[in-house]
Amino acid sequence: MPLTPLDIHNKEFTRGFRGYDEDEVNEFLDQIIKDYEAVLREKKEMFERVQDLDGKLEHYNKIEETLNKSILVAQESAEEVRRSAQKEAQLIVKEAEKNADRIINDALTKSRKVMMEIEELKKQASVYRMRFKMLVEAQLEMLQTDDWDEITKVNESLDKETVE
Repeated sequence: MPLTPLDIHNKEFTRGFRGYDEDEVNEFLDQIIKDYEAVLREKKEMFERVQDLDGKLEHYNKIEETLNKSILVAQESAEEVRRSAQKEAQLIVKEAEKNADRIINDALTKSRKVMMEIEELKKQASVYRMRFKMLVEAQLEMLQTDDWDEITKVNESLDKETVE
């Protein structure tokens, strides 16, 4: 069992003829030396272990710092991507609105053109109807005239002559 500082302090040597017993003192000193060497070895091992752990701690602190920086960069990148996506979405919406306005304007223009064509066709149909009516009335008038009776008589007389 290793000596404690209190054991060393309280150690009393028996007195011999010329002072303390030399063998007893030497044994005690040997025991102190062994214990002291063990303590020094343990201290050295502990010091090395502390240095090793400090190195590991420093390494882990660097990793933590790197991870924190990486997280910040990732957050900033995500925010930038979000802002970029928002801007792109706004541009898409504006472009869609422009296209919608263009399509509406084109449709209105085509609608007006079709309406004008319809009106023109109505006018042409009215003119055609009027002309056709006049033609039919003229033909009807011609049928109602005495000229048809004369043509019929001429045809009959021609038929009689050819038969004879």
